Amino acid sequence: MKKRSFRTGSEPLPAPLPHVYRRDMQAADWWSIEILDAEHAHTSATAWRDAHAQALAESLVTNGAASWKWFEHSWGVVLEVAFHEERAWLAWRDLPGTRAALDAVPDPVNGLLVHRGHGGASGSYVPREPRIAPAADRVELPEPV
Repeated sequence: MKKRSFRTGSEPLPAPLPHVYRRDMQAADWWSIEILDAEHAHTSATAWRDAHAQALAESLVTNGAASWKWFEHSWGVVLEVAFHEERAWLAWRDLPGTRAALDAVPDPVNGLLVHRGHGGASGSYVPREPRIAPAADRVELPEPV
């Protein structure tokens, strides 16, 4: 069995494979669609998701979404969507089926939040405890002579 040796630094590195490394490759842009429950609505955000998830997923697949994921919270649901280009996101957002689904949320005025980035995971507000001031100012200084 042949032993492998470590590179000495004088050997050139192998060329990257063209189908593995691409110079024009970009990170996906994530967008969040948060659907909040409404007290006055007849349906919940979860029921809205159950009614529209299949149609939204189909349109995401056919319009080039890189990834998407549903999250359920106590206050509603979040759909996180990733596209490689912003224009693909805008094209998907302007589809009649997507617009109809977003118009049908339980509270279309105050219960629909659409923004860039991941959403819904910030948790509830917890105030910080006050910090104790540094102890350097508590050292007793010698009396001047």
